[in-house]
Amino acid sequence: MKHLILGSILLIHWSLSVAQETMVSDTVFVMEIRDVIDPRMNRYVELALEEAKNVNAKLVIIDMDTPGGALNDADDISTAILEFPAPIFVFINKDAASAGALISIACDSIFMTTGARIGAATVVTADGTVAPAKYQSYMRSVMRSTAEANNRDPKIAEAMVDENLELPGISKEGEVLTFTTSEAIANQYCEAEVNDIIEIIQRQNYSDYHIYRYQKDSVEQVIAFFLNPYLSGILILIIIGGIYFELQTPGVGFPILASIVAGILYLVPYYLNGLAANWEIIVFLVGLLLIALEVFVIPGFGIAGVSGLILTIGGLSLVMINNDFFDFSFVPSGELFTAVLTTLIGLLGAIIVMFFGGVRFTKSNFFKRVALVDVQDAKEGYTSNFHSRSYLGEQGTAYTVLRPSGKVLIGADVLDAYTRGEFVEEGETIKVIGEEGTSLKVKKVE
Repeated sequence: MKHLILGSILLIHWSLSVAQETMVSDTVFVMEIRDVIDPRMNRYVELALEEAKNVNAKLVIIDMDTPGGALNDADDISTAILEFPAPIFVFINKDAASAGALISIACDSIFMTTGARIGAATVVTADGTVAPAKYQSYMRSVMRSTAEANNRDPKIAEAMVDENLELPGISKEGEVLTFTTSEAIANQYCEAEVNDIIEIIQRQNYSDYHIYRYQKDSVEQVIAFFLNPYLSGILILIIIGGIYFELQTPGVGFPILASIVAGILYLVPYYLNGLAANWEIIVFLVGLLLIALEVFVIPGFGIAGVSGLILTIGGLSLVMINNDFFDFSFVPSGELFTAVLTTLIGLLGAIIVMFFGGVRFTKSNFFKRVALVDVQDAKEGYTSNFHSRSYLGEQGTAYTVLRPSGKVLIGADVLDAYTRGEFVEEGETIKVIGEEGTSLKVKKVE
């Protein structure tokens, strides 16, 4: 009887396990590339593929519509796709141009909607002109190797970059190759024409599946929020203004704390998105260091101060744009203008706050609570005299030579003293005309 009961329990447990396994549906992970390929898109894809691994996706589908973008970021994305353990399909829902073509070719399967296009991968600069030959050569090699990795014709991939490469019946010399949907299907660069992602999934004959659409988490949304140029301008204002007010009222702490927090909120989002390089941050910090040297060590406002100001503004501007160590060939002029304008507006705002808001801030109740604003005025009885009695108006003799400081003898007391600049020989008569701290201010009696 006991064996029968035990056998029944084991059978029930096995049945439940099998039922649970059959209830687990396949995860189809869907992500979007529907914008320019740049460091922000690079980070988005990196995070998305990491999430796809975490949810154990059986299939990843990229919903794509992009005009292209930065070659280095497209190269990073295509490499990540090639190395991903699960199959990755791309659904070209209009355009996969330039960098988008490279990413599409890296995928295991390509599907296109009606009227879609893929190709035109010639590397161009920010103003639309063809980039130098070294960039074209690199792009051709990347396209060939990526096509070969997925058993696609490498010559076709190369023809999407090289307008001088003629393929009989496919491309003409002098024209960069771009496929329509039907042309891509005819040349094995597209598996099928589909209307939507659901149709792609149904072609895989999954009996049970669920779609996981990737969305940025709250942290990434906050990071994206701080990449707004308007907010960047405000943060620059706080960075510079905070440093200024701390220099004006050292020891308060609040202005420099606000400056540090604003600096972190400004630099970290750009750094995480691949826009802020280490050397750009170093340029910014060196600029601040030179300004500090000008204020605390070097008198006046000279080379160090001007250089520090240029490096600070330059560092803050460079952080916003995707330049390759001062190579702005692939940086759109609009982005460069926006970065410089944002920095200058932030600097101008800081200057306005310094001149017009500084006085009000120092007179505010908050400032009075965090800073020592009381003045120990002599009119109110405060004094810095360290002597046991006053010597003001008394006469004595120079105990040592005063050049212009030394010691004087008044009665039986030998005291520190100084003149207004003239020398007094030892033994000459002096008169006390002032008392400040531990020294007497004296003059020679003619």
